[in-house]
Amino acid sequence: MTTLPTHPIRRQLPGVLPAEYETLRERGIGQVQLPTGKLVWMVVRPEYARIVLSDPRFSSDKTDDRFPKLTPNSLKKLKYCAPFMINLDGPEHLEKKKSIIQEFSPAGLARLLPRLRVATEEIVDAMLGQETKPVDMVAELSFPIAWRLQEMFLGVPAAELRTMRDNVWKLLLGTSTEAEEKEAAARLNQHAEDVLKEKARHLGDDMMSRLIVQEQEKHGEVDWYELAPLLLSNAQGIHNSVSTMISLGVLTLLTHPQERATLLAQPDRMAVAVDEMLRYFSVNDGTPMRLATEDVLIGDTWVRAGDGLAVPTLPVNRDPSVCPYPHRLDLMREKPARHMAFGHGPHKCPADRLVPELLEIVYQTLFERAPTLALAVPEAELTYKYHSIQAFGPAEMPVTW
Repeated sequence: MTTLPTHPIRRQLPGVLPAEYETLRERGIGQVQLPTGKLVWMVVRPEYARIVLSDPRFSSDKTDDRFPKLTPNSLKKLKYCAPFMINLDGPEHLEKKKSIIQEFSPAGLARLLPRLRVATEEIVDAMLGQETKPVDMVAELSFPIAWRLQEMFLGVPAAELRTMRDNVWKLLLGTSTEAEEKEAAARLNQHAEDVLKEKARHLGDDMMSRLIVQEQEKHGEVDWYELAPLLLSNAQGIHNSVSTMISLGVLTLLTHPQERATLLAQPDRMAVAVDEMLRYFSVNDGTPMRLATEDVLIGDTWVRAGDGLAVPTLPVNRDPSVCPYPHRLDLMREKPARHMAFGHGPHKCPADRLVPELLEIVYQTLFERAPTLALAVPEAELTYKYHSIQAFGPAEMPVTW
């Protein structure tokens, strides 16, 4: 290639793989350029992706000056916060993850999913109860359910979570001087501490309550500054990816009526269909990035210490080794593909069971309550956008019934 692709590589339609990815398919690894001008290695072959995402010689430490960055200075501003779990490596990362992993265990999901089912039913009924149609399903169903998930899981009101999200973006992208950075960081950290202290006064059946109790029992007191990143990180992106998958899944089922009828009549098959949609759409283009700390041979390519790497899940999950006919959305696959929609290795998203279970609940509840649900405009007229910087899906989705 005479001109290197620029990462992130942007989609035009959710399920259509950009051609730039295919130029890397033969070797499985090649160079792309970041918006900063820095060159990084992009990995699109599954076996290479698993190496990069699991080998300790590839670091997630975004505070390292050599770490690949999409903007020149934003990651440097993380110095004002305690370490985020996603940015830690090795034992430090494992220790943080151990503190929350039980929330995603079968017992943890057994506590949460019945409550999410009730919440989903309420939100679906509220949408269907509106007198004026069509209704924008993105605004009235997808985002409300995604925010409710975070609200219930963390035990923090959605309004506070939105404030946290806005405060983080203000620090990372809305400051240019040191004085502005310090002011934004102080506001972010103080708000998070205030929310956590309020949570400590009203403990409930949620992750942050259990973490607060755990810290009190272990240390006799809570270090609010150190605890804040576990709250802040969960307030950032999951609502975008979950809401986008809700919208894309509903759109898929609306445009595949025969498969929809089969899945609703045989709900035990819905799990594989949901897994297939997660693989096919791989909605997050805010891809995992890594920093090589040693020279590593990947295939026939030497990645040198100090090189950055990007591992976009969309092309990885469209590799022929993942499943037969990987570019086909096949809701009737006999078994799940071995995809990496939730990542791989130590930093794999721990919600890899929670999110599919929630999607099943949403799809089944919606179509049971609204069997005549239909798009209010032709599918070709739908427009798409990136929600935040990562999840690509419908900007709006007018529906009627």
